Amino acid sequence: MVNTVGSLTKLERSIIIGSLLGDGYMRIIPGRSNAFLEINHSIKAKDYVDFKYNSLKRFCKSAPIERKNNGDRIAYRFFTKQHKDLTLIYNSFYKGKTKVIPKDIELNPMVLAIWYMDDGSKSRDSDIYLNTQQFSFKDQKILLNALRNIEVRARLNKDKKYYRIRILKESVCEFMKIISPHIIDSMRYKLVMTP
Repeated sequence: MVNTVGSLTKLERSIIIGSLLGDGYMRIIPGRSNAFLEINHSIKAKDYVDFKYNSLKRFCKSAPIERKNNGDRIAYRFFTKQHKDLTLIYNSFYKGKTKVIPKDIELNPMVLAIWYMDDGSKSRDSDIYLNTQQFSFKDQKILLNALRNIEVRARLNKDKKYYRIRILKESVCEFMKIISPHIIDSMRYKLVMTP
């Protein structure tokens, strides 16, 4: 197994970082010294949550559980244990309680695939979006540069009053080629069929 930071394997680290670019959330409980990760998706994404759990379970105390939220939404989620290696990632991705993008972020195929499965979408005319509205304009520019570093061209696209990332048409095929080997079966509906 290849370690990248402390005891995290490259796969574990990639899943965590991809999740933080998407719907994942980290925090440190007041009075404690280490961070933990929360993975929380709709019950419709059960297979996806199970995939993340099975990839990270050596850091978890218990398996994912269903939880009814306000209204009819049923969430399916799990938490990792607190861990010093997660704290290192937390310190890169959080300023106070605000999630930010580290200036030196590097994207690899698994990070991209997790990010896309979490927060990616395609339009009817095969435009590809990464729903980055939660991040500041400056942080989204960092992500655009990170995509450019792996030969994926993208720009910011205004969605109502917020910006999100749109992969340019000439890069959709390359983007799909990078992520498709890592997209789990239940999420393959998000892929764009390219020639």
